Amino acid sequence: MLQPDNVHEHPLPFSHRELLWCLKVQQRLNQHWLTRMLSVVSRLGNGVFWYGLMAAIALSGEEHGVEAATRMAIMGVVGVLLYKWLKKITSRPRPCARNGKVVALTAPLDEFSFPSGHTLHAVAFSIVAIAYFPWLAVLLVPFTLLVGLSRVVLGLHYPSDVAAGTLIGCALAVLFLAI
Repeated sequence: MLQPDNVHEHPLPFSHRELLWCLKVQQRLNQHWLTRMLSVVSRLGNGVFWYGLMAAIALSGEEHGVEAATRMAIMGVVGVLLYKWLKKITSRPRPCARNGKVVALTAPLDEFSFPSGHTLHAVAFSIVAIAYFPWLAVLLVPFTLLVGLSRVVLGLHYPSDVAAGTLIGCALAVLFLAI
């Protein structure tokens, strides 16, 4: 039976089932080609892909391109501040830190897991970009789904971290499209 390596009190309760789910997902999807691809997706989701997309949109000459890229950039800064604050107040250790059987298949950017900043930004940026340029959905929807999946498969997040990142990303996008 899977038991936590480190038992600590945290504002966010740990679900034994969620930890088991992380382990099962990682074990079942632990194919070298898949984890390698998801590792690349995760690295691109660190910002490189999004900064490139913002630059391409701004320089595209498309109507509203600069406006869309500016909204995305400002929203990105707000997203970073928000998820860093949430990580600090929740202090939820990553699954790989919670149990040694869940392996971090890529280096985490910080210590805590809640919420998934990668997912938050992927969802928020995708919604705003697609609102301006619907044809980008063909590229952004699959990429965003892979970013969320990568965070669990790579042992860095619980499914609830990804779900929270998705909800916060949606809320940020709706807010920034409304202003």
